[in-house]
Amino acid sequence: MNRESDSKRGVKSDETLFALIELLRERDGAGVTELARAAGVAKSTVHGHLTSMRDHGFVVKRGQTYHLGLQFFDYGQYVRGRLDIFRAGMFAADRLERETGEMSWLITHQGGKAMYVYGRGGENDIDVNKLLGTWAHMHCNSGGKAILAHLPEDEVNRIVDTHGLPARTDDTITDRDELNEELARIREQGYALNQSEDLAGIHAIGVPLRFEGEVQGALSVAGPAHRLSKERCEGEILDRLRAATNEIDVSLAYR
Repeated sequence: MNRESDSKRGVKSDETLFALIELLRERDGAGVTELARAAGVAKSTVHGHLTSMRDHGFVVKRGQTYHLGLQFFDYGQYVRGRLDIFRAGMFAADRLERETGEMSWLITHQGGKAMYVYGRGGENDIDVNKLLGTWAHMHCNSGGKAILAHLPEDEVNRIVDTHGLPARTDDTITDRDELNEELARIREQGYALNQSEDLAGIHAIGVPLRFEGEVQGALSVAGPAHRLSKERCEGEILDRLRAATNEIDVSLAYR
């Protein structure tokens, strides 16, 4: 996203505020002088923003260092709780983990990227909590590709124009024509595979979650390549994903 062009349409003080929030997250806390230097604004400006955020619980001060506060978590929980696919799919994702022993994920999309809104870790060493709430490029993610395949063509083009097709591994699709062929294949078969395209040695399979003609998100299962072979993904795992999807569809219809 071109932040410079976006900022010309917004309010300068708001842009400074969001820049400070981003810096506090990136640096896992910082002092006034460090933030002022990084943001290119006066220390008095930084101090004013931090004071307001501290008064409202969005930052906390430990010694001379400011950190993001728990108020962000409160807002994030509120936003997630309003997502239809979260409310309808949480228990289905839980059951997928129990039945497969692998990671299960509920994914939604906004602004051309996918976000992990709920997940279970399975028999893996990956810390699911580190991924929850994070953004992912959709072209190298099984759930993301399942979503992309069911978006209008002009929207897919805008997403690629905005975010590109960065290579995460040697197996990532980085060519637009190849991506279009992949999305057509996903629409035909009803599921998307990720074979070490996002993380080397990790395979995944995702299916779209559609309701009232629109793709709301995706449900996926992921795990190490030696356990999650293509054959297993397209057999046992796919059957369980489709059963879970049917359950979620019913929940969405009667929400």
